[in-house]
Amino acid sequence: MMRFIRQMTQKLLFVAGLGLCALSASAAPASPENGKEYATLERPQPVDSGKKIEVIEFFAYYCPHCNALEPLLADWVKKQGDNIVFKRVHVSDSRVLPQQKLFYTLEALGKVDELHAKVFHTFHVERNNRLMSDGDVLEFAVKSGIDKQKFVDVYNSFSVQSKLSRATQLMSAYQVDSWPKLAIDGRYVTSPVMAASGMGRVTEDAQNLAQIQVLDSLVSKIQREKNAPAAATPATSAASAAKAASKKK
Repeated sequence: MMRFIRQMTQKLLFVAGLGLCALSASAAPASPENGKEYATLERPQPVDSGKKIEVIEFFAYYCPHCNALEPLLADWVKKQGDNIVFKRVHVSDSRVLPQQKLFYTLEALGKVDELHAKVFHTFHVERNNRLMSDGDVLEFAVKSGIDKQKFVDVYNSFSVQSKLSRATQLMSAYQVDSWPKLAIDGRYVTSPVMAASGMGRVTEDAQNLAQIQVLDSLVSKIQREKNAPAAATPATSAASAAKAASKKK
C-alpha cells in the first residue's frame, strides 16, 4: 500500500512539474509589454545610426550577470548584422576603474572584438588575474600580445579619460542603476530581470533567453516603424487636394 502511495505521489509531482514548465513557457515574452519587460525613457536620447537601430549594452567586466549574458548577446549581435549598430558602455564604478579603463583602451586600439571575451574569462573563470589594479591590467594586455608602451600611452590618454566621463553621462541619461542593461534606439531600456518579469521564478539562463526575445521584439517593432510610410501632414494633404482640383478644371 505504501509503495502504491509513493508511486502515485511521484506521478502527481511529475505532472505538476510539467504544468509549471508549460506555465513558464507560456509566460515567455513573445509579446513584451511596455512597463513590464521593457520601459520607455521619459526623455528619448539622440541616436546617429541612420536606418539602422542603435543598441547599447551597459556592462561591467566584474559583473557575473554580464558574463553570463555575453555569449548569447554576442551571437545575437552577429545574427542582427546590418540591422543594428551595437555599442558597449562599461559602467562607471570607482571600485574597478582599471577594468573600465581597460575596456576603453581596448576599444581605442581596435582590440575589443579580439579580447572582450578573454577579459571576462580571465576574471570569472581563470581567476588568476582579477584586473583590480593598473598593474594587473597591464599584465593582461602584455600577455595578450599588446605592445606595453602603446597600451600605457592609450590607457593614460585624454581620449580614454573623456570616454570615462561620457560613460557617466550616458548612465545618467539612460537611468542605469544596475547592469547588464540594454538601451534600444534611444527610447527603450530592458534587462534580463525585466525581460523575465512575467515568468515567475526562473534560472538566469532563462532570463537571458527572455532578454534575447525582448530584443528581437523591440528591433522588429522599430523596424516596422522606420519602414512605415510617413503620414501626410494636414498642410500637405490640403495642397495635394487643391492641386488635384485645379487639374480637373
